Amino acid sequence: MEETIKPLNPIALKIGGLEVHWYGIIIGIGIAVGLYLVMKESERRGLNKDIFADLLIWAIPISIITARIYYVIFEWNTYYSSHPEDIIKIWNGGIAIHGALIGAVITTIIFSKIKNVSFWQLADIAAPSIILAQAIGRWGNFMNQEAHGEEVSRAFLENLHLPDFIINQMYVNGTYYQPTFLYESIWNVVGFLILILLRRVNLRRGELFLSYVIWYSIGRFFVEGMRTDSLMLTNSLRMAQVISIVLVAVALVLWIVRRASGMAKQHYRD
Repeated sequence: MEETIKPLNPIALKIGGLEVHWYGIIIGIGIAVGLYLVMKESERRGLNKDIFADLLIWAIPISIITARIYYVIFEWNTYYSSHPEDIIKIWNGGIAIHGALIGAVITTIIFSKIKNVSFWQLADIAAPSIILAQAIGRWGNFMNQEAHGEEVSRAFLENLHLPDFIINQMYVNGTYYQPTFLYESIWNVVGFLILILLRRVNLRRGELFLSYVIWYSIGRFFVEGMRTDSLMLTNSLRMAQVISIVLVAVALVLWIVRRASGMAKQHYRD
């Protein structure tokens, strides 16, 4: 006999004909928390605190667009070629964090040149805030009952000592699923704490951001392997895992080359 468990409503409120989804609210909270922290840190580092507010005016919409484009490209043959009218329905989920990061990095590179500030300095200051915002944002997936793993039993979830509201939300269409959104969120929170500690180590400029790339990519590689909704490069290759491996390799090469060539002379606290 199928259990009767009512999932949490993904719609937070309705204003006339407009539906406000928890997904968007949670993403917005992540951005707001990240912006607050990054503005405080930019002041400590001697930058105008408004520089990141100015950056986000451009980075947020561009990142959302590139995240959606990235997702649609890899789901084009399986869904969007037959449902092009759904491409703009971002409120139903369907954005890829790697696409967002591509947009954010490109925007920051251009912005730093216009403002005549160091890209690496901006990236270092933002790194902890980025990964914390990602940790918060995963709870938007939780509300949408997406980004989960394979089928499991209720007993399995209870043995993880999860609260009932998480266990019940992992009950989708008569089946319990692995809460991979939670694993990645916890990994990112730990990464945030590590990056905060690394600020005290006073790494060379750029290395805090590269540490973020390495930490996040390692966690994403393993969590992605448990998910059932991965964007696929081929029938056997998950796109996020391939990108994660590439990002770790690129970050390590940049770390070594920048030190060996003398490009990373300045330190984070300089």
